[in-house]
Amino acid sequence: MIWLTIVLMGLVVFFNRYCFLAPGLPVRLLPRFRRLLSFSVPAVLTAICGPILAFSGDTLRAMPDNPYLWGALFAVILAFFLRNMLAVVLLSMLIFIALCGLF
Repeated sequence: MIWLTIVLMGLVVFFNRYCFLAPGLPVRLLPRFRRLLSFSVPAVLTAICGPILAFSGDTLRAMPDNPYLWGALFAVILAFFLRNMLAVVLLSMLIFIALCGLF
């Protein structure tokens, strides 16, 4: 019974994703839904990165001694000015490594 449930849930998830990703299927979303879906990526990234930036285990990280927060801040600033994802990732990684070497 458990295996049947796992397989059925896997099929539900697969076909749910396939409807939006298959180029041959004529799925059209309303403009309002498209606008709402455009907010999902920043929301998910914030939910994933927020706790990593702010906490170390169960304790809150201090602002001046937090290389994660400074690295993220530099990444946001670089992304605003450069508009090149590869350059932003490489430069922000270098800044983060330099900050971790200092602390």
